[in-house]
Amino acid sequence: MASLLSAFSIAGAQQLDSMMNRIARHFAPEKIHIHFDKSIYNRGETIWYKAYILQGRDSLPASTNVYLEWYDGDGKPLLRTAAPVLFSSSAGSFDIPADYNFPSLQVKAFTKWMLNDDPAFAYQRDIAVNIPSIKTARPPADGTAVSVFPEGGFLVQGLRSRVAFKANNRSGAPVFVYGVLTDNNNNTLDSLQVQHDGMGSFFLEPVPGQTYRLNWVDEYGTAGSTTLPAAKTQGAQLAVTRIKDKAMFRVERTEVVAEHFKKMTMLVHMNGVGLYQVEINLSDKTVLNAAVPIHDLPPGLLQFTLFTSDWLPAAERVLFLNNPTYSLAAELSAPVVNTAKKGENSLEIFVPDTSFTNMSLSVTDAGLDLPAEHSIFSDLLLSGEIKGRIYNPAYYFSSGADSVAAHLDLVMLTNGWRRFDWEKIKAGVAPKTEHPAETGFMKMNGTVYGTRRNSAPVELNLIVVHKDSSRQFFSVPVTNNGRFEQPLVFFDTATVFYSVNNNKALSEKIELKLDNGLLQLPAKNISPWKGSGFTVKNRPLAKQMLDRLLQEQELLNKLLAETTLKDVTVTTRKKTREEILNEKYASGFFNGSPSRKDYTYDLTDPAKPTVAINVLEYLQGKIPGLTIRYISGLNYSIDWRGYLPEFYLNENKIDLSTLVDIPVASLAMIKAFAPPFVFASGGGRGGAIAVYTRRGTDTQLPDPKGLASVLLPGYTRFREFYSPVYDKQPDDLPKADNRTTLYWNPNLFSNATQQRILVDFYNNDFTQSFNVVLEGICANGKLIRVVKKIGGAQQRTENGKNY
Repeated sequence: MASLLSAFSIAGAQQLDSMMNRIARHFAPEKIHIHFDKSIYNRGETIWYKAYILQGRDSLPASTNVYLEWYDGDGKPLLRTAAPVLFSSSAGSFDIPADYNFPSLQVKAFTKWMLNDDPAFAYQRDIAVNIPSIKTARPPADGTAVSVFPEGGFLVQGLRSRVAFKANNRSGAPVFVYGVLTDNNNNTLDSLQVQHDGMGSFFLEPVPGQTYRLNWVDEYGTAGSTTLPAAKTQGAQLAVTRIKDKAMFRVERTEVVAEHFKKMTMLVHMNGVGLYQVEINLSDKTVLNAAVPIHDLPPGLLQFTLFTSDWLPAAERVLFLNNPTYSLAAELSAPVVNTAKKGENSLEIFVPDTSFTNMSLSVTDAGLDLPAEHSIFSDLLLSGEIKGRIYNPAYYFSSGADSVAAHLDLVMLTNGWRRFDWEKIKAGVAPKTEHPAETGFMKMNGTVYGTRRNSAPVELNLIVVHKDSSRQFFSVPVTNNGRFEQPLVFFDTATVFYSVNNNKALSEKIELKLDNGLLQLPAKNISPWKGSGFTVKNRPLAKQMLDRLLQEQELLNKLLAETTLKDVTVTTRKKTREEILNEKYASGFFNGSPSRKDYTYDLTDPAKPTVAINVLEYLQGKIPGLTIRYISGLNYSIDWRGYLPEFYLNENKIDLSTLVDIPVASLAMIKAFAPPFVFASGGGRGGAIAVYTRRGTDTQLPDPKGLASVLLPGYTRFREFYSPVYDKQPDDLPKADNRTTLYWNPNLFSNATQQRILVDFYNNDFTQSFNVVLEGICANGKLIRVVKKIGGAQQRTENGKNY
């Protein structure tokens, strides 16, 4: 065998390898996983979620914005949301309409860059919605179809081939079938043996003059027939298997073949990068068995492409390497478990890695949640690489057992996966990218109409009034073609008032058109939902409980709607000035969080005038561990517990010299975040100092009254999850707590100085066991998934492959 393998080398043939590496560097696709707080919802509830976005082999995506589209059961659009991507993720929510009457929602998630990829790789999920009128009886037959897939791609006369088959209904759910393989003389050659979820395989050696078909009957008693593809009269066949730390492949050709089938090349590649090139000489032989080492390769799809001597693809096969190196075994424990009514519970998370780690955590009623069909492992390693729907992909990461591996290989045989057009690669043609990646956040793009073309540039005054009545003022230059651009990030919508600086007459003539720089696509219907693998079938108690909770919630909503304001007394705590400023100015990770220690200083209080030359002089001596030393002029040295903090102006990163130059009188608020500030680059070992310039009623801005205006949409504003704290308000407890999501936090972070996280949550009125799901991703690319059931008679723990 060694004499037939003329080369074992990194990369493939020079031309193909060069083009493939170019594609891997510049055209790597992005993939999405969404962690939903639970697996089934009642109508009228809020869906909480966190989207994780990766690109190629890296943990950081190119895109800075992500879009979600929600559709009803008929495929009609309900809502599109836009959100910024921070640390490879973005969190949000969706409110299911109270009158929703379909047993499923559909959600699509994408970045602008992902629109360049084959739609077959797109992220799309069904989300189960409990509708009381829908029974849990066994679903009827739904158009069973059986498809066949020869290994390597083709049947060749005289060569024995493995043929996989898959039986599905129209919604993609597996169907059990039984039947036989026959030839055109109706001779029975083999019987169908379903191995897993409607999939199985058999062997066939086609002979000249024969055609073949599968005659089958599905589990509903419906009979059908599937014709196998016609076999080629000559050519080569490829078979691939995994044996321990090697991938074995077998290449066999027919006795009579064209000359270019006698000397071939096997290209072994992964993530678009060539790994091995094996030269195969079959001039004097018809069969070759060989192997390539795989023990050091990362998890994912390992692709084998057999080329003829003139670099035409002759056969292809894909193997999934389920190496456990993708997983980081985070630890999740429950120091306090209290399933009593409104009982307090505690969880502790330990991340045994010093890399920055971004996580999300959900706690739900274990009796009402359905088994997870998707996970961060299956979405980012499998579903995002395979065309079409994989039924229950999370199963293939549930265990390292040989049976699971065999079932996963059936998925490899029965799903499309190719992203390459070998003819274009051979010709050196790069993929088309109609949609460039969005590498910046939203902004204000404008065009001014009403000025003379190529006239002298003008300066535009813009007053941006936000929903909370706060204002921002910008003076922006307009080019001679009427265009301008202004960085501006906000949520919800804002009204932009405009005028030309020092030119009232021109202000009354111009018209302003604005956009936010985000993706603008018209909403379109998608294929309607025809059923789902999600169901409460065989779980009648869960169905009854969901129906009862829905009935109680709808009754409560009706009573609230009938209650007049005079019958309600609302008692609220007066907010401090610092809390009001924080709500007005800070956003996202700079907003208050009980898991972070921050110091907030109000510089707008007229009763406390600020006397300081600059921010550093103001902060000197105020914060424990923060050391500020004056050197000379405007030169200072600063450290917090031995490290340099990071500095931000209106949440945009600046350097120390810029911070010193800012007049304190122009500031509304200073926030100092104690180390570690994990949102900063490098883990924020020196913490962070953020300053905010005055705006709105805190400063004197021009009065927009009488000015023309346009409406500008920003990022989608989402709800914030509310987690009650009962021990602090014993006299104001609600009469009933029917929450089924007891805790949701999409913003859990760890790093070298904060590897342990404590979480407290309170039970509702009825839950006896909790389903806890922790997912996340490390800066080094490792993935986290821990599932743990706590409380109740039985407890179950899942961490990667360990149950």
